[in-house]
Amino acid sequence: MLFRVLWPVVGFALALVLWSFGVSALEARTPIAAAFAPLATAHAFQELVTGRDIWLHVAVSLKRVGIGLVIAIVVGVPLGLLVGMSRTFARASTPLFQLLRMVSPLSWMPLAVMVLGVGDAPVYFLLAFAAVWPLLLSTVAGVSQLDPNWLLLGRSLSATKWEVVWRLVLPGITAHILTGVRLAIGIIWIVLVPAEMLGVSAGLGYFILDTRDRLAYSELMAAIILIGLLGYALDYLARAAHARWLHGAPADPLK
Repeated sequence: MLFRVLWPVVGFALALVLWSFGVSALEARTPIAAAFAPLATAHAFQELVTGRDIWLHVAVSLKRVGIGLVIAIVVGVPLGLLVGMSRTFARASTPLFQLLRMVSPLSWMPLAVMVLGVGDAPVYFLLAFAAVWPLLLSTVAGVSQLDPNWLLLGRSLSATKWEVVWRLVLPGITAHILTGVRLAIGIIWIVLVPAEMLGVSAGLGYFILDTRDRLAYSELMAAIILIGLLGYALDYLARAAHARWLHGAPADPLK
């Protein structure tokens, strides 16, 4: 138990040392680098989290994450079921899906703004587009690992296709869907900050740009640390939900 706590502490301590040395090396030719030092960032972080403004931005960003994730689930899970249960649909759609998922979501930013305008709508589109693929692929993987005898049993009992999907397939692949949700949350959180630079007036991405424009570099670093902590918390919640479904402890965060 002691080593489980000690090793992460050692890792963070080593990162702080490297961070300090990196800033010191840059200060000689770039004096402004001192604003990025750990102590300056720690002071800015304390002021940041005790203020009210940042939590308004956090609330807006979390709302966008939630809406983007819901859209991705509503689109990705049914598509995954179709791909997993219909060979014809899988043959027709898989090449297209593989092509689309290899396109960076941020590549769609100009088109999203042109079609949907400036505001929340293009952000929702980019987040949902980024998150739909892990959900789709996880659903397909879950369907492929189902015991075929379950489906045969359902058909032998004259179950309709909807009943088979609702009472047999979905309960059997819930763990896979939750894995997809965890992966989707991680991707959404990465895409969120650049997506919120699309002309919105609130959110963590907007706050990052605002600190840059104000030359508040210590505050910028503090915001980056906060984004990392919030992302870790979201991932932990997703792992906890997955573990609860499997009646176990949260999985290792590095897995």
